Amino acid sequence: MTTTISHFIGGRTVAGTGTRSAPVFNPATGEETGRVALASTADVNTAVAAAKAVARTWASTTPLRRARILNAFLRIAEDRIDELAALITAEHGKVLSDAKGEIQRGLEVVEFATGIPQLLKGEVTENVGTRVDSHSLRQPLGVVAGITPFNFPVMVPMWMFPVALACGNCFILKPSERDPSPALLVAAWLKEAGLPDGVFSVVHGDKEAVDALLHHPDIAAVSFVGSTPIARYIYATATANGKRAQCLGGAKNHMIVMPDADLDQAVDALMGAAYGSAGERCMAISVAVPVGEKTADALVAKLIPKVRVLKVGPGTDPDSEMGPLVTRVHRDKVSGYIDAGVAEGAELLVDGRGLSLQGYEGGYFLGGTLFDRVTPDMSIYKEEIFGPVLAITRAPDYATAAKLINEHEFGNGTAIFTRDGDAAREFAHGIEVGMVGINVPIPVPMAFHSFGGWKASLFGDHHMHGPEGVRFYTRLKTITTRWPTGIRAGADFVMPTMS
Repeated sequence: MTTTISHFIGGRTVAGTGTRSAPVFNPATGEETGRVALASTADVNTAVAAAKAVARTWASTTPLRRARILNAFLRIAEDRIDELAALITAEHGKVLSDAKGEIQRGLEVVEFATGIPQLLKGEVTENVGTRVDSHSLRQPLGVVAGITPFNFPVMVPMWMFPVALACGNCFILKPSERDPSPALLVAAWLKEAGLPDGVFSVVHGDKEAVDALLHHPDIAAVSFVGSTPIARYIYATATANGKRAQCLGGAKNHMIVMPDADLDQAVDALMGAAYGSAGERCMAISVAVPVGEKTADALVAKLIPKVRVLKVGPGTDPDSEMGPLVTRVHRDKVSGYIDAGVAEGAELLVDGRGLSLQGYEGGYFLGGTLFDRVTPDMSIYKEEIFGPVLAITRAPDYATAAKLINEHEFGNGTAIFTRDGDAAREFAHGIEVGMVGINVPIPVPMAFHSFGGWKASLFGDHHMHGPEGVRFYTRLKTITTRWPTGIRAGADFVMPTMS
C-alpha cells in the first residue's frame, strides 16, 4: 500500500494543482511506498503568496519571540527524534544511528539560531560628526527559499531555515522528491511550536518547481546544496533574476596519511568517512593519499580486511554499519564507476558489486569498494562518485600530496593525519580547501561556525549557518542621525565630511 505525499502550504497539507507525481521507494526492499506530488508553478506561487501575506508581520515579531518558537520546536524534535529518524531511514536508507546523528547536527543549528537576539545586534558610534550619531541594523530579506538534496533530508534544511526564520524571513523549502516525508514532519512540528501559518512552507517537485522559485519576483534569496552542475545553474539563474544565492556543489575530499600518522586511527577514520551513509555525503573522504610506499602498503594492508567485513544491511538493523543506496538508478551509477575504474587500470582490492542480501534481494545494496593505485587522470579520481568507493592515490612526498588536492576541481573538505605539528600547520594554512581537518576525517564545522567549500564546491559569497548564515539572510542598513539644535548654519553643497 502506497501513501500520497502532499505539500505543506499556509499551515496545512495541500494536494496542489500539479497533475504529476513521482514514486518514493524503501531503498532496503526496493518497494514503492508512496507517491509524492510534484508542484506546478501555480503551487509555488501559492506558497509564495502565503509567505508574502505574513512576511511583514513575521519580520516585525520580536527576535526574542522568534527565538522562543524555535526553542519550542527544538524541544519537540529532541523528544521525538526516533520518529523523525525512522522516516529518514525508511526513505533514504541510512542506518538509524546515522539518521539520529544527522538530526542532532541539524538541531545544533536550531540552538545557534535561538541566540538571534544577540546575533542581530548592530553597531553604534556616537559623534561621528558634531552632534551626529550612526548606528547599523540587520534586517530580514523577506521571502527566501531552500532547495535541498536527498542525502540529508533533515540536516541540510536545518542549515538554512532556522537561521532564516530567526532573522525574520519566511521560508519555502523544496526538498528532494526521493525522500520527501521528513520535511513534512518538520513543518508540522514548527506549526505545533507556534510558528504562524505561511512563514514556513514545503513544496515538493522537480525542475518545474525549482524554476518557479528561481524566477519568482517575490523570492529574495535562494540556498542550495547538491551537485556542481545544478549549483552552477541555480546560482546563475537566481542571480540573473536579482536574487541572493548561496549554492553548495560537489566534492572530492582527500585525506593525506603521513608516515608518522597513527595508522590504526587513520584506518578507523577512513572506514567511517568513506563508507558511512554509503558514501552519500558531500564531506565523505573518497580519496586517501598515503605519503610514501611504505605508508601506502601498510595502510592498504589494514584497510582490506576491514572493508571486506563491513556490515551492510537494512538501516533498521542495529548491527548494520552501512545501508543501501538511495535508488536503483544511483546504485547502478556507482556500480558503473567501479566498472570504469577497472577499465582505466586501477587495482580493485575489494569489489562491492553484486551484493545481495537474503530477504532484501530487491534492495539497492552495494558493498564497500576499495581501489589502489588510482591516478589523477581516472574518472574515479576526478569525479564525485557519491557512493561507498574509496580510492588510494599514492604520493612520494607531502608536496606531491598537497599539490593533488590544490589542483583538483573541488575544494569542499580535506584532512591530514599526522603527529607532526609543522606538517599540520603547513597543511591548514596552505591547502586550497574550505574545510580542513587535522586528525579529523570529516571536518564539518559546528553550528556556530559556517559551512562551505572553495572552488567548484561553492557558488556565492556566503557559507551556510553560523555568522555567515546571519549575514546571508539579512541586509545591512546604516542610519546617520542629527537632531535639531536651533542653530542653523545654512545649506552645504559639498560632500559631508563629519568634521
